[in-house]
Amino acid sequence: MRRADRLFQIAQYLRGRRLTTARQLADWLSVSERTIYRDVRDLSLSGVPVEGEAGIGYRIKSGYDLQPLMFSPDEIDALVIGMRMVQAWGGPQLAASAAAALAKVTLALPRDKREFVEASALFAPSFHIDPAHGERLELIRQAIRVRCKLHLEYADVEARVSERIAWPLALYFFGGTWLLAAWCELRQDFRSFRLDRVRTLETRDNYPSQEGRRLADFVRTMQGRKRSR
Repeated sequence: MRRADRLFQIAQYLRGRRLTTARQLADWLSVSERTIYRDVRDLSLSGVPVEGEAGIGYRIKSGYDLQPLMFSPDEIDALVIGMRMVQAWGGPQLAASAAAALAKVTLALPRDKREFVEASALFAPSFHIDPAHGERLELIRQAIRVRCKLHLEYADVEARVSERIAWPLALYFFGGTWLLAAWCELRQDFRSFRLDRVRTLETRDNYPSQEGRRLADFVRTMQGRKRSR
């Protein structure tokens, strides 16, 4: 757990109880009591009204609430364009999740900051994107999650079509298109497949998590090929 997340959790625990000991917090958060003492001190120094002392317990004054999310206008623009890009390019399920996430962030902002979300002039139009592309992306995303092989009819740069059995490892967005990082059974090597060149796509049986064919291996291989150019 990140320290920022742990501090937030400690504040939440102290708000919900009369007295909470350092030992209880340490057990709940799987850290040492010494870490809790340091975290409580830092919370107090940051302005959180923590009452109590070591050996007795801590609590936060009644009526105190955590500050709402605070973002600068530039940070809000970054969040909005990121969510809108996912809505445009991420497939139907990711698009719906991005819209829901943006709505939650907007509601969590102070009222005077919400207008920055509505006023953001950064957009990612989706009218030029084939809906079938999003459905294909979603199928691949689910296949990666459950380690399911994919049968592809794939066209190369010269439009020559070949059949491939791919072990999908990751999706990445590069140069305006999605690419599939995979282990290719035909080539017995790692390959990146452009989704806009995939003619047909079907799921097959599951593949194992095999040493030498994992995502970390793909990344190392690509880095090695880049250095050798």
